[in-house]
Amino acid sequence: MTTHVDIDNAIVPILEAAMRAPSSHNTQPWRFRVDDATIHLYADRTRALPVNDPDDRELAISCGCALLHLRIAAAAEGLLPQAHLLPDPADPDLLATVSFLPAGDELTPDASLAEFIDHRHTYRKRFEPRQIPEQVLDGLVEAAKTEGAALHLLSTEDLRHQVAQLVAEGDAALWANPSWRRELAAWMHPRRRGDGLTLPWLTGPLTQMVVRTFDMGEGQGAKDRQIADESPVLAVLTTSGDAQKDWLLAGQSLARLLLQACRHNIQASFLNQPIEIPALRPKLQHLIGAAGFPQMVIRLGYIDARLPVTPRRQLYEVMDAHSQSR
Repeated sequence: MTTHVDIDNAIVPILEAAMRAPSSHNTQPWRFRVDDATIHLYADRTRALPVNDPDDRELAISCGCALLHLRIAAAAEGLLPQAHLLPDPADPDLLATVSFLPAGDELTPDASLAEFIDHRHTYRKRFEPRQIPEQVLDGLVEAAKTEGAALHLLSTEDLRHQVAQLVAEGDAALWANPSWRRELAAWMHPRRRGDGLTLPWLTGPLTQMVVRTFDMGEGQGAKDRQIADESPVLAVLTTSGDAQKDWLLAGQSLARLLLQACRHNIQASFLNQPIEIPALRPKLQHLIGAAGFPQMVIRLGYIDARLPVTPRRQLYEVMDAHSQSR
């Protein structure tokens, strides 16, 4: 029998930590409902990206990241989270339920990662030209494995070049699609909106117009290819399957390894273009020589500046009415 735990005092910090998770285009595609001592995590498909992510694969990965943040924050509050993925086959939007047990006097190992939740950022510029120690990389591989995924480090220069070329090809294919450009522009928001890809309010409308109107795939591809080549570490996260449960596992693995990286002052960003173009994904899989399905292309490195906090929506915007009435 599960012991009932009163989580009322912990619910706000737990959910605020979950909301700090990374998401594609910063769409934050999650909702939460709290019943008694259980948190229900739902996919918010009104915030989906039907052109960039037609199968909601990245949406589920984003929600998996939020689930891992939730688990880490609960551990920091002295609770033992018990997560159950896809608990109701009749409700595909219900991605997970999380119940809690008291952790006792000893904090769980996960609790030590909580302090890095607010320090993790997606860093899209060039990293410092410093190599990441092998033992740190081994820890990131283990972090991904803990949650059911595999992190493949691209160790040879030739392999990195080939993957970087796939990134450039992906850029060309995406930018050539007017519907994709319109979707990207629609998620470029002023910072005050609390979501999306933030733009200065003075130049935002002009930037959106340019993105909608012009195919900049060649220039963006060249830039991303160079960034990929110059990154201290380029890696691919894979899962053994390619269904919604696997995507949730990928998200939890991604979030754990990003927090583990942040422990060592390492940040990351993503070059998922070869996965977002269906024709390129098998080529990526062949290049890395892995049996699993590529879910994320990740670049990792050190940065020399503290980044501003990425905007997030307010808590009341992601909780349903039942939760808000507690």
